[in-house]
Amino acid sequence: MKNLSIPATLSSPQVQGNEAEALLCLSGESYPENTFEFFSPILAWVVEILGRDNRPFTLELRLSYLNTSSIKCLMDILDDLEEAHRKGRQVNVRWFYDAENDRALDLAEEFKEDLTLPFEILSIEAERHE
Repeated sequence: MKNLSIPATLSSPQVQGNEAEALLCLSGESYPENTFEFFSPILAWVVEILGRDNRPFTLELRLSYLNTSSIKCLMDILDDLEEAHRKGRQVNVRWFYDAENDRALDLAEEFKEDLTLPFEILSIEAERHE
């Protein structure tokens, strides 16, 4: 497996997967025409990295908008991370949102509700002060 790099488009997020760091970053908006086709290689990459060894895995999200299909695909990724967490793997999710976008914060909080893995919700201002 290698790094994953998918450039952003008007309707799909930028995707950067760093295999050496077991880090996946998604940023932008997500409402691609064929959402399941777009997310398929991302999900496969996550499954491959999680199946390799027991290194800590981090998912960083900077998503300002997701359509219903994108929410479903992101939940599939989070389900795989949750399963790995239950099996003892260190998994972290960091969701950065614009403090002026209440809908992004609400969405992050809804995702967090269903998970037991470490899940931080941070305003972009907090990121600038780290």
